[in-house]
Parts: sequence; C-alpha cells; structure tokens
Amino acid sequence: MRFKGTARLDRRTKDLVKRLGPEDVAIIDHAEMDRVSAEALLETGVEIVVNAAPSVSSAYPNLGPLILVRGGVAVIDEVSQGVFDQVAEGDEIEVVGGDVLLDGRVVASGTRLTVDALEEAVTAATGRLDEQLDAFARNTIEFIEKERELLTGAVAVPHLRTRIDGRHVLVVVRGYDYKEDLRTLLPYIREVRPVLLGVDGGADALIAQRLRPDLIVGDMDSVSDEALRSGAELVVHAYMDGRCPGRERLQALGLHGIEWRTPGTSEDLALLLAAESGADLIVAVGTHWNLLEQLDKGRKGMASTFLVRLRIGARLVDAKGVSKLYRATVKPGQMLVLVAAGLAVISVIVLISPPARSMIALMLLALRAAVGL
Repeated sequence: MRFKGTARLDRRTKDLVKRLGPEDVAIIDHAEMDRVSAEALLETGVEIVVNAAPSVSSAYPNLGPLILVRGGVAVIDEVSQGVFDQVAEGDEIEVVGGDVLLDGRVVASGTRLTVDALEEAVTAATGRLDEQLDAFARNTIEFIEKERELLTGAVAVPHLRTRIDGRHVLVVVRGYDYKEDLRTLLPYIREVRPVLLGVDGGADALIAQRLRPDLIVGDMDSVSDEALRSGAELVVHAYMDGRCPGRERLQALGLHGIEWRTPGTSEDLALLLAAESGADLIVAVGTHWNLLEQLDKGRKGMASTFLVRLRIGARLVDAKGVSKLYRATVKPGQMLVLVAAGLAVISVIVLISPPARSMIALMLLALRAAVGL
C-alpha cells in the first residue's frame, strides 16, 4: 500500500472530522476507538487513518476499527505519540505499508490492521464481557449512593426563554444510528413541532436536516460554531466541583450560556431539563443506554443515566433503532394506483380542454404522416 496525502492532525477525532477530506491522511490519538467516531471518519471519505494510540480494546468488543477497515480505510495503528512532533498540519506525507514518510524519511511506524485480526480481537474481548459487567455493576451501585438525589431530590431548573411546559421535546445525542433515526422522525417533527434540543454535536445533526435547534445543552466541546451561532438557547453543563469546560469557548465566540451545575452526563442533563421544565413527552435519539454503548463512551458506570430515566418514567420514549424498525417503501400495487390516478387526470384534462384535444389531434396527424398512413 502506498498513499500520498495532506496530513491532518488532532488528538480529538470529533474535531478532526470537521476538516477531513478524501485527499487527506488522518492522524489521531484515539485509544479504543468507538463506533460513532469511526462512522464519522468513514463519512469524510478519508482513506488512511494513522493512530498514535492502540485502536483496539482488550476490555470490551469496540467495533470502531473494524467498521473502518471493512469500509475500505487503511488503519495504521500504534505509531507512538512522536508522530505529533514529527508531522505538522498540512505537511505532504506518504504512507507505505505501516510506515509514515515525510520528505522520503520514515518518521513513524505502526501496524496495519486487518479484518481477520480485528474479528479475532472482538471475539476475544466478547469472552471477557462478564468481567466488565461485574465491574460496571459495582461502579454503578457505588455512584448511585452519591447521586441518588437525581431520583429523589429537588431539582432547581434554570429559567429558559424556550417554552417547554406541555410540549413534546426531541433530544438528539451523538450516539448509535442517531442520524438515521433522526431522518426517520422527520414526519413526526413536521407534524408535532416539538422543542428541538441538541446535546453538543447532536445540534449539528439537526442543522444537517435543515432544522434549527431551540436548545443546545452540554460541554460545548463537539458542537460546531455554526450551531452555537444558530440562535439556539445555550445551557452549559457545569460540574459539581465548579468546573465548566464550555464557558471559555462561549466567551471566545461572544456568546452567552446559562450554566447549570448538576451531576451526570450532558445527555442526562438534557433529559432532566426537559422533564423538570414540564415536557409532556420526551423523545430521545442516540442516547447511550446499554453496557456496550456506555463502555464505548469510556464510562465506568451508568448511575446517573439509570437514575434520570427512573425519575422521568413513562414520559420518555427512546427512539433508538426506529430507523431499523420502520422503513417507508412503495409497494407495486400502490405504484399502479398512482399511475392510474395520473392517467385519469390527464384523460379528464383532454376531454374538457379544446386546446388539449387539438394538440392530441395534431400529434396523431404527425404520427400518421411519419408512417405513411
């Protein structure tokens, strides 16, 4: 394998995909690559991914690397952190086998991942899932003790200019199949007109469907400047220790956000905000719920997610996988009915319109003249 391209580097894959193209070589530092990041890389059309870290997890079956390789992307793995010192953004580099060359000189080397090796790794990690489940359950129970106020305590919801009380709220998170599920829900969105709430990068998924988010909630780390400037109301996730990662970014953009200090993840915060603001129904797209999804996000437990869902109860509808449940199709019988209806309309127009009848007569005369009748 030999490939020449422009180097694009970023230690955060979700930031790098925003500026990647088919002619680029993606250089990342992404240990245990998750499925959502792999799908985002695949969508850019990039052909080579060079990872400074190990892409494959020994703890659980992460599918990210396998998705890339099956999609035709060459993944050069574990080239070491030195690649970020040797290669700069915009450098013209060449990848030959497992080597990265700059000006004909090898500056980094790694292992090219294969489908067979990755499938073996996934199988081996699947056999160790019982160990992960045990540790995950213990961690969840431990943190439930610390965060149980999410279930029983009072929640001081920030005052919003967006009216939520009595309305449906659609919460979009960057998770498994979130883009496909959102597209499937477009008829529901057009008819019901729910409040559109994007959790960080989920806001960009809304904009991609030409929908303007009403609210953006989260750390503000994976959402685009375009989404932040869309006019949506911004709620910044602040942690219990006082840290607020999104504050600095909004200040740099000259934007104002409401800071809300609460435990849990940003998607937990979004669901809680909708519920405590009086939402009649909450439809969640792309949220993380099962064991593999939580592990894929690097979470050691799911206490806050579990408690928030218990608190919300029946008002929460999880739309995960709805695109697989229902796909609109046109049956042959329906197509025949449509064609028949069209012909009937044309026939009526011909019968009641003298100009249309004259046009048909002229066409018939021309046809007869052409065949000599």
